Amino acid sequence: MKRSELREHIFKMVFGYEFNSDDEMPEQVQLYFEQMEGGEPSEADMEYIRSKALSVILKTEELDTLINENTKGWKTGRMNKVDLSILRLALYEMKWDGDVPEGVAINEAVELAKKYSGDDGPSFVNGVLARLTGK
Repeated sequence: MKRSELREHIFKMVFGYEFNSDDEMPEQVQLYFEQMEGGEPSEADMEYIRSKALSVILKTEELDTLINENTKGWKTGRMNKVDLSILRLALYEMKWDGDVPEGVAINEAVELAKKYSGDDGPSFVNGVLARLTGK
């Protein structure tokens, strides 16, 4: 599976966490893998997706603090859950994932927003990430 495909699945898991309790997540993750288009992914892909999604989820409080410190009028409590999940994943990759260059994290976040967010999503995600990087 390509990195962009893996990232999309990680985004979906991070997004799904917004609607499930900690106790429900293992079952939800298993159901997600069983229902993936194209069949169940390889063990390595499932572990990568599961591990990275959990890493993002465990950093949610810290990620939200960084986002809130760098936005005006759009705190995480007001953001739609799609954009917020995309921002959390991209910011995690930029700050803690040494395998993903900052520019790639931003570009991939914008692509996810084009696919899953509303009309203003891509520019919103790009603008927030630009503020976070100082560019």
